[in-house]
Amino acid sequence: MSERLYIFDTTLRDGEQVPGCQLNTTEKIEVAKLLENLGVDVIEAGFPISSPGDFNSVLEISKAVSEPTICALTRAVEKDIDVAADALRLAKHKRIHTGIGVSPQHIYDKLRSTPEKILERAVAAVKYAKRYVEDVEFYAEDAGRADVEYLARVVEAAIAAGATVVNIPDTTGYCLPNEYGAKIKYLVDHVSNIDRAIISTHCHNDLGMATANTLSGVLNGARQAEVTINGIGERAGNTSLEEVVMTLRCHKDVNIDTNINSQLITKASHLVSSLMNMPVQPNKAIVGRNAFAHSSGIHQDGVLKQRQTYEIIDPQDIGLNESVIALTARSGRAALVHRLELLGYDLTPEELDATYEKFLVLADKKKEIHDYDLIYLVGDIDRMKQQSVALKFLQVTTGTLVPTATVVLKFGDHERMAIATGNGPVDAAVSAIKKLINEKVVLSEFLMQAITRGSNDVGRVHVQVECGSRTVHGFAAHTDTTRASIEAFLDALRALNVTEKIEEEN
Repeated sequence: MSERLYIFDTTLRDGEQVPGCQLNTTEKIEVAKLLENLGVDVIEAGFPISSPGDFNSVLEISKAVSEPTICALTRAVEKDIDVAADALRLAKHKRIHTGIGVSPQHIYDKLRSTPEKILERAVAAVKYAKRYVEDVEFYAEDAGRADVEYLARVVEAAIAAGATVVNIPDTTGYCLPNEYGAKIKYLVDHVSNIDRAIISTHCHNDLGMATANTLSGVLNGARQAEVTINGIGERAGNTSLEEVVMTLRCHKDVNIDTNINSQLITKASHLVSSLMNMPVQPNKAIVGRNAFAHSSGIHQDGVLKQRQTYEIIDPQDIGLNESVIALTARSGRAALVHRLELLGYDLTPEELDATYEKFLVLADKKKEIHDYDLIYLVGDIDRMKQQSVALKFLQVTTGTLVPTATVVLKFGDHERMAIATGNGPVDAAVSAIKKLINEKVVLSEFLMQAITRGSNDVGRVHVQVECGSRTVHGFAAHTDTTRASIEAFLDALRALNVTEKIEEEN
């Protein structure tokens, strides 16, 4: 029988720290429920003291799911721990995750302290958290750059104080796999009470080695891995859940496995990508759209004769149906419904009608509709439900003339029009929209990227808009990049709750 590796998912905490990818509480609950079905052991639901929104999310997730342990992050500060305990009060299984930096960079430069004082604070934080919950996880921040003998002292003291899990983070993604594995092995061999706690990995991907470091830690004695869906997270991201799970499934000889239902991996990847507006890179391991694509004639021939020739994972093992129904403008509703069901969507008749209309418009412009097109079509329908202001009409004149845009916006049950010029089609349309709203806004960042292949395929736009002291993000995707740009700008304006500008009568 395989040894158990516990999966600690921090998509809703560390993963959500990516700029522009914040979720509301309803969206977090949707992700948490899917993580529960996926089989994760621990959900790190947030950092309660950081904001009222994070506190409320931890509280609501605690009510919404019952199987996984719900974890809340804190610093080694009593007030943090008090607030975390309050946020977790309704959780069936609860854990407080507290800790402090242990590397020279953190001890001396960040905390302006000494190793002995840091050790005292670590012990005090664990003991204080233990007053609230039995399950306390201690993190030794930046352990990847810490002196291993000092790290062992801190870990031993934290376990003696009551820590049930000790987290050894490679916070900056600095370690080489052999270095990180050796650090875990040293703790196993030199911490006298290590048998009273589970060692956990928490690796970042700054040098592209998060998964390799995590697996090295597991092979050397760690039995909890801290991961995120799609490997999202600050800077270059965290260890990818799907990579760790499927590597262990492929290498059965290591005799370590998780309780993850791998057939839900693709669905989880799509949900997180869609809600967080973070497209998965095409060549991403396991869940990228090219992960099971074969273009070479030699590869195609090999796969057709025997799948294992070039595929070490059966696509169906991660919930990816191998059969492909080509969707075109001639496809009917039945084909569309079938493909949406394979992607995990169950639309109401009204949602299906709206999606089908948008599907036909897109299918007329493209030779074939792909899964990633459908994901954004469904996302557009979801966003339209909550639109306080919508684009009714857009016409832009360019060429040798000064770019001029005519825009009609719908506010509730009525429409208003504006015309403006600019130094390009997007600038002209944005200027026209500014004439119709009551807020002074600045388009401070604009990013466009192709999310599908070909000149007639879908372009995705991300904008950052500033209004006074507030900064919001907007996202949209369309085959018309000018239209996508304006929809993204309007998406940001909805986040600001802009209203119609009422002109003063003379």
